Amino acid sequence: MTDQPTIGVVGAGLMGSGIAQVCAVAGFRTIVQDTLPAALERGAAGIRKSLAKFVEKGKLTPADEAAALGRLSFTGDLAGMSGCGFVIEAITEDLALKNRVWQTLDDCTGPATIFASNTSSLSIIAMAAATNRADRFVGLHFFNPVPLMPLVEVVRTVRTSQATVDAAFAVVRQLGKEPIVARDRSGFVVNLLLVPYILDAIRALEQGVASIADIDTGMRLGAGHPMGPLTLADFVGLDTLARIGDIMVEEYREARYAAPPLLKRMVTAGLFGRKSGQGFYDYRRDPPTPMELGL
Repeated sequence: MTDQPTIGVVGAGLMGSGIAQVCAVAGFRTIVQDTLPAALERGAAGIRKSLAKFVEKGKLTPADEAAALGRLSFTGDLAGMSGCGFVIEAITEDLALKNRVWQTLDDCTGPATIFASNTSSLSIIAMAAATNRADRFVGLHFFNPVPLMPLVEVVRTVRTSQATVDAAFAVVRQLGKEPIVARDRSGFVVNLLLVPYILDAIRALEQGVASIADIDTGMRLGAGHPMGPLTLADFVGLDTLARIGDIMVEEYREARYAAPPLLKRMVTAGLFGRKSGQGFYDYRRDPPTPMELGL
């Protein structure tokens, strides 16, 4: 692999477009793929808007912005990834869907191309096993919002070669991010510790320990956290949080990873957090106010 491979990003959603943005800004030619034309349009628009904000804040020059946009291209076809030296997948947390993508990519990319999944909770080896390049398969877990968050978890499986880990570290550092190594266990490092913390906060709310606002204020001011656990849950997405918890329960068979009844009911009601406008807080108001959840 050359020092500057073309990077393919599969999925033009929030995470995929963020990953594509940092790759393009870092100097990589970047190809973004999504099967939905509307998703590609939204992803491209989101990248343009984000880059413009960086210019407005003086973090990028107009020349940097133009150069990054010039390195980006978009396609609806996975075959468009054929010339990529590094492919990062950032689609829905559905193992069967991801594996169909990997099998297609395995056929249409060169044998030296490295595959990386941005999954936050699924087994990396379960994806690698669907390909003929398990030694060149790694997890690269970015954090939201990708352009701002400095950490990337590099997940090594029982089959990942040291050369692949080294290449992944090199790419992550070229993106201006800090890599850490995690074993291929559901939740990796951050979610393994973070998910039970958030779920415990939801249980505390259910049990009447304190109000939404006071739980969040307590952890912000008492533990020095930048945001409280219920605000963070809304930011992650309550449906996403519940899904990650289900995956971790399947892996570890421990009740502490299970979604509390309140979280399940909120997801059923369509209260997904920031992305739906309502979760533990009502984001239709400025500033957001705690929701009345009938507790």
